Amino acid sequence: HNALVSGLSETGTSNGNTVDIELFAGAGGFAVGLGAAGFAPHHLFEIDHACCETLKHNSTTAAPTIPGAVHEEDIRGRDWREFAGHVRILAAGVPCQPFSHAGKGVAAADHRDMFPETMKAIRALKPQVIIIENVAGLLRPSLREYFDYVLLQLECPSQSPHSASAWRRHHQRLIKHRRSASCLPEYVVQWRLLDAADFGVPQNRRRIIVVATASGLPVYQFPRPTHSRRALVQAQANGSYWRERGLQVRDHLSSSALSEEPCGLSPWRTVRDAIEGLPDPAGGPDSSCMNHWSIPGARP
Repeated sequence: HNALVSGLSETGTSNGNTVDIELFAGAGGFAVGLGAAGFAPHHLFEIDHACCETLKHNSTTAAPTIPGAVHEEDIRGRDWREFAGHVRILAAGVPCQPFSHAGKGVAAADHRDMFPETMKAIRALKPQVIIIENVAGLLRPSLREYFDYVLLQLECPSQSPHSASAWRRHHQRLIKHRRSASCLPEYVVQWRLLDAADFGVPQNRRRIIVVATASGLPVYQFPRPTHSRRALVQAQANGSYWRERGLQVRDHLSSSALSEEPCGLSPWRTVRDAIEGLPDPAGGPDSSCMNHWSIPGARP
């Protein structure tokens, strides 16, 4: 998230009396990334009690990682007027269950679909910048029409639906509006399917990231990848990966990578890289570094 949102400083968004808001904040991963790039949310909305307790704990420590006010509530039906016209960034990790490959994949037919509520908030708040994250399942053929519908709504949010249950009719109305000569999109919408591993995270995590900037602001530019699987395979094949970590060079990997031209990117980071340097596990949680302790009876 840090890499993604750091480019927002170039969009011309201003501080002034504006606030940053996050919907569906979960345990705070998105908020930490926003904060690391200088856009820590002032208000975080989350319905899950355990997540809210985590957010509150991390906002009240000596060195808070999530300094915003935590609102434990269901945003359905919320009155947003107290923030209207003053929102710089609205971030939303919209619940993914209706779109995940692990679920039923019925999108709007799933009662957990929170895109309609997200759009209600956008229409009321009129933020300068919108950031939405969701799973790659939205791109499968059976759901792609719904994803396109979401993107069109983001371009022209003032074209509100007449009925919450008739999204296809609203989609057709939006298409007609978008093609009309009088249409002036309210937001410039950009999206990418990104893998966190390509940005130095030791995990394959593919997510759709949508960034919409209000008309008149500079268009957001997605960051370029800094790491690649190809570079990791090359480093392992030529032995540099093992030597740099003080390990015996392994020769069982395919040597075909040696004939490829370097890609100019850093190798993907591995789990070995992520855990290197951690202290020895503590005997219990009270004396641990974060959640790094031994569990009695657990297999090593």
